Amino acid sequence: MSHHIDSSSSQASSELARYMQALGARARAAASVLALADSGQKNAALACIGERLEAGREALKAANREDLALARERGLASALLDRLELTDARIDAMIQGLATVASLDDPVGAIDGLKRRPNGLRIGKMRVPIGVIGIIYESRPNVTVDAAALCLKSGNACILRGGSEASRSNALIGECVSLGIEDAGLPREAVQVVGTSDRAAVGELVRMRESIDLIIPRGGRSLIERVSEEAKIPVLKHLDGNCHVFVDASAELERALEIAFNAKTYRYGICGAMETLLVDVSIAEAFLPRIAERLIDHGVELRGCERARALVPSMLAASEEDWYTEYLGPTLAVRVVDGAEAAIEHINHYGSHHTDAIVTEHLARSERFLAAVDSSSVMVNAPTCFADGAEYGLGAEIGISTDKLHARGPVGLEGLTTQKYVVLGEGQLRG
Repeated sequence: MSHHIDSSSSQASSELARYMQALGARARAAASVLALADSGQKNAALACIGERLEAGREALKAANREDLALARERGLASALLDRLELTDARIDAMIQGLATVASLDDPVGAIDGLKRRPNGLRIGKMRVPIGVIGIIYESRPNVTVDAAALCLKSGNACILRGGSEASRSNALIGECVSLGIEDAGLPREAVQVVGTSDRAAVGELVRMRESIDLIIPRGGRSLIERVSEEAKIPVLKHLDGNCHVFVDASAELERALEIAFNAKTYRYGICGAMETLLVDVSIAEAFLPRIAERLIDHGVELRGCERARALVPSMLAASEEDWYTEYLGPTLAVRVVDGAEAAIEHINHYGSHHTDAIVTEHLARSERFLAAVDSSSVMVNAPTCFADGAEYGLGAEIGISTDKLHARGPVGLEGLTTQKYVVLGEGQLRG
């Protein structure tokens, strides 16, 4: 339900605060019911949401067309327009994502590592929901369904704050989700979409300690920095993907060509797209002109270091800033490096600790790369665009965490739970 608030007065500000507090109180009440729901109930809710999305398909596309038209008027970048668009294929994928999450094992209630102590006590850890999760994201309306599905299956209530550019799409998706949950006999407030595009709503959300247990921001660096700065609640960050592919001296050339090309061109707008190509100096002459020709033919602009430009003179000169940049578009930085150690050093210095890959036939070098690169996903002989919850068998993902606590990499169901110790006794007393 949209909730328009004029933020120009202190009255509006207190009205917004009351609105957000009410969302939080409803979420907290729903979370206590959801935490005890069994897998059958949660899976039924996911199926009902899928039916509601299917029934509302045409209305969803119409609402999305309005969002796209406004976004184009505002001059939104093409990568963000691509993320915003809801095609039939993407609606199909959202519905399929719900079915996939329903098919996954429910982590809630699972007990790990139950061990018997000398006194006969059995001690282990039980997976339990986190509680209420606040998720702040930009552009992609499919995140509304992915987030709802994962939170629901892991027994968490959630409050979703999408970007203003997708407000119509998100409101309608949110309505389908709430109705689907209600159809299955669970509280519809288990998933609530914030119904105001007022930016101050984010400030309220990240300070609601009484009703929210975890904040997950998904978006650009400015959003992440704002949330991290203002939050009074733990934050699980999904930061930018400045991803690298390093082509090692031992790489098999044809394999390296295919991996590098796929890593960049599979989809420019995803956080797992390659943004910098690193090539060992000993293989650069054989490899660089070939991959450059293929990428340039595909419409990719190359920005290289001096040694790269000596081999491919049509490349533009890369600036220091280029090594830090997540382009999310058809631009690629290229650097020739003196071996694997120089590549590792470059990645750890300039990268965003998201996803980085080595193409190599040298076992010891691949092991060194896996150990030394400080990223949430490190790959050997595979393109970085595989960094995705569905590809990792997690079903949909809530995001890719570049933090080290409490979850790292693609965050699926298990990443949305925590653990508590359980101690099973038979009347033992401590002497």
